Amino acid sequence: MRERESVELVYENQTLNVKIKGDIDHHCAKRVREKIDDAIFSKKPYKISLDLSEVDFMDSSGLGLILGRYTNATDIGAKFSLCNPNKRVKKILHLAGIERIMDIEGDETNEAY
Repeated sequence: MRERESVELVYENQTLNVKIKGDIDHHCAKRVREKIDDAIFSKKPYKISLDLSEVDFMDSSGLGLILGRYTNATDIGAKFSLCNPNKRVKKILHLAGIERIMDIEGDETNEAY
C-alpha cells in the first residue's frame, strides 16, 4: 500500500518545523501523530510550527491531529502555530474555530473561503 502522506521534521534554533505532505485522514493520522510526538517529546522545542501548505485533504482526523499536537505543545510550554493552509484546508480550520485557539501564519484573514 502506497503512503499518501509524508512528514518532514526539521529542528533548528529551538523550533520544530513540521511539514505534512498529502492527506490527513483516519488512515494515516496515527502514523503522522506518532512521528510528530516522538520529535516533540525528545527535542522539547520552544516553538512548534506545523506547515500545511502541501496538505491536499483533511478530515476530522486531521483536526484531531492538530488539536492533539497543540495540547502536547502546551504541556511542554512550547508555542504552537499552523502555517500556510490552502483554501480548502483553511475553510475546514475556520469551520472548526481553530483560529480562536492557535495562530495561523500565512493566513489572509480577509480572503474568502
